[in-house]
Amino acid sequence: MKNKDIVFRDTISLRGPNIWTYPPVIETWIDIGELEDFPSSKIPGLYERLSAWLPGLVEHRCSYDERGGFLRRLEEGTWAGHILEHIVLELMTLAGLPDGFGRTRETTTRGVYKLVVSNFHEEVTRMSLDIGRELLLAAIADQPYDLDEAVRLLRRKVDRKYLGPSTAAIVLAGEKRGIPHIRLLDDGNLVQLGYGAAMRRIWTAETDQTSAIAETISRDKDLTKELISSVGVPVPEGREVDSADDAWDAAEDIGLPVVVKPTDGNHGRGVFIDLMTREEVAKAYAIAVEEGSGVLVERSIQGIEHRLLVVGGKLVAANRSDLITVTGDGKSTVLELIDSQVNIDPRRGTTELHPLSIIKIDTAAKIELERQGLTGDSVPAKDREVLIQRNANLEAAGRTGRRHRRSQRRPQPAHAHQAGHRQAAPGRPGHRRQPVRQGRQRPRAAGRRHRHPRPQHRRQDGRPPHPSLRPAFRPGLHGRHLS
Repeated sequence: MKNKDIVFRDTISLRGPNIWTYPPVIETWIDIGELEDFPSSKIPGLYERLSAWLPGLVEHRCSYDERGGFLRRLEEGTWAGHILEHIVLELMTLAGLPDGFGRTRETTTRGVYKLVVSNFHEEVTRMSLDIGRELLLAAIADQPYDLDEAVRLLRRKVDRKYLGPSTAAIVLAGEKRGIPHIRLLDDGNLVQLGYGAAMRRIWTAETDQTSAIAETISRDKDLTKELISSVGVPVPEGREVDSADDAWDAAEDIGLPVVVKPTDGNHGRGVFIDLMTREEVAKAYAIAVEEGSGVLVERSIQGIEHRLLVVGGKLVAANRSDLITVTGDGKSTVLELIDSQVNIDPRRGTTELHPLSIIKIDTAAKIELERQGLTGDSVPAKDREVLIQRNANLEAAGRTGRRHRRSQRRPQPAHAHQAGHRQAAPGRPGHRRQPVRQGRQRPRAAGRRHRHPRPQHRRQDGRPPHPSLRPAFRPGLHGRHLS
């Protein structure tokens, strides 16, 4: 072994509860060789290089149990195995994984250590160990290292291999309660929680208690509307159509503006709202018919879209989606304004790890721009507000910074939503619907004791367009939980 090298002698994957912790970990036996005689305090510039390359290390509390605790250990002097543990954990965090578990313990053999880190996915963890070793050796030798490229490759691996955000949220919630898990598919979201008689399985946001009947109902928007309407929950008027001409006939019967959408689509794909002309309806129909097995035309409800998450028959989270707009500067095109004012948001990205998606000029956005006499290459006048997208769907969500707790002054939509959930999706533990709520309730008089008003759903004109087939937990992850 050459001087100042780190060798991985053996790597063991511990899938279940183990001597280190309950969640899965990888235990690696490492030989630091000559580095046993060189703690970090004896390697010139190591502290400065690592703290500059990985500024997130300041959040590692280590044995001092304080912010900057690990960097304090690094400055005072600690050994390569311990340093590698923290580098690997920080790399996994940079790649988008949750905060992990780490331990480093010496063995009876000089220079050989047991290094243990959380195993969110074996390929990702092993890759993090290899990259961490290369980075640490480069820092020790005072050589350059392309950290950005290494993190890019690691993030790509995470995107392909790690659990989706909804499944990961359930798994992490289980870990906090001491519930172990086993991933049953290497590349999928099928996970086992617990063991033996207490064992349960989840797949994405569905559980082994998800009703097949409820799943079938939720795929059919027309049937869903019929069922939730039967229990008194208001739904938008509309019907299924079989041609562009039929769609316009339905629009005239219902009254403009209208919504055109697939009967069995999801994530807002192929949904066009506030259509006013025959040409717009025909264009929307041509796209919606390609996204599903049929097309619905419904009355467009004016208001603000809210995403409501029901778990276990209770409304637990809500998120408000605002319109996506840009403001002209007299110089930039609409496409350039979208990149500089909307897509610059760090929450937006191309992977499931980003709560918001990159906004592009799709067909719906083109129709919206045409209404304003613009295209993607147009240069709006200074201070002109340009509407890009009305319906902030899951794949291209709007600025979802507005988050709500359930208000004691306005309980009716929550009750109606839960009633609709029980009727349209019996037995479904997780469920998301997107009511559009219009109007404001008058403020109560100062000093007056408030009493809950009786439900008056139709007066508020809040209508749930449709339930989601497989609810994403983003309203709960990035929104605010209801009390």
